[in-house]
Amino acid sequence: MTEPAASLSLVIEREMPHPPEKIWRALTQGPLIEEWLMKNDFQPAVGHQFSFRSTPVPGWDGVIDSEVLVIEPNSRLSYSWATMGTKTVVTWTLTPTTVGTHLRMEQTGFRSETDAAYKGATYGWTKFIGNMERVVGGLD
Repeated sequence: MTEPAASLSLVIEREMPHPPEKIWRALTQGPLIEEWLMKNDFQPAVGHQFSFRSTPVPGWDGVIDSEVLVIEPNSRLSYSWATMGTKTVVTWTLTPTTVGTHLRMEQTGFRSETDAAYKGATYGWTKFIGNMERVVGGLD
């Protein structure tokens, strides 16, 4: 009998002084996504297959293949994230608070903490979410 593969998650949470609608725009509008994350052909429609594109580096072609899994406007967005031989799922959850929005990003499906994709995601998402805060802060 084979044990099921363990699934490790990465969770980053932030309180942002902006309404969910503003953060939602940064999560779902291609030109804004490009400002804080990567070039993309994202469309906010369940089933839409798209790619994030970055500068290739040795061992990585710079492409992340994705598909939109969940769209709940101003509340929840989920998409697959396939790169470096690992397929994971990224889920964004927006919860209104008295001072703005509680943002929760969870990426599930990593094999282990030593997995190169997990290490890259831990570093990358911290940087990307900081970039998103800057972009959202500049929106009208």
